[in-house]
Amino acid sequence: MRHRRAGKKLGRNPGHRKAVLRNLVTSLFRHGEISTTHAKAKVLRPIAEKMITLAKRGDLHARRQALSYMMDKSVTHKLFDQMGDRFSDRQGGYVRILKTGHRTGDNAALAIVQLLLAHEGLSSKRTTKRGQGAKKAPTEVAGRKTKTKGKTRASEDKQVKVEKP
Repeated sequence: MRHRRAGKKLGRNPGHRKAVLRNLVTSLFRHGEISTTHAKAKVLRPIAEKMITLAKRGDLHARRQALSYMMDKSVTHKLFDQMGDRFSDRQGGYVRILKTGHRTGDNAALAIVQLLLAHEGLSSKRTTKRGQGAKKAPTEVAGRKTKTKGKTRASEDKQVKVEKP
């Protein structure tokens, strides 16, 4: 059992695992979207989000920390110049993982890892929960009854009495 063992091994020794993740992060920021296995994508997400957080900070120490991890200097400069401004008003959740199916050879679960756009997922209005003052859905739309949770509601002029057995 893996009690108190953080992180996934991905079937590799520590040096190889670090190299694979560094290459994945660099490729993600170079292309904006990559395809990999689902297990690698889940390990990649927190690392990529930490790099974007460093880019949002934007100071010299953060830039040097990112340069020490990423494999390409030009990609790191792109991250700090473009991505830091792109995600400046976002509080996290910069990366999306989409499952795409299984690989033909070994049936491994595949996923696409994407960087979100700046406006994607942000909404200006917050919605309230149903029990906290939200309006109920109308029971009749254009003369037809609507269904709610599998049951039909009668309109106000046609009252239906339901007797319990």
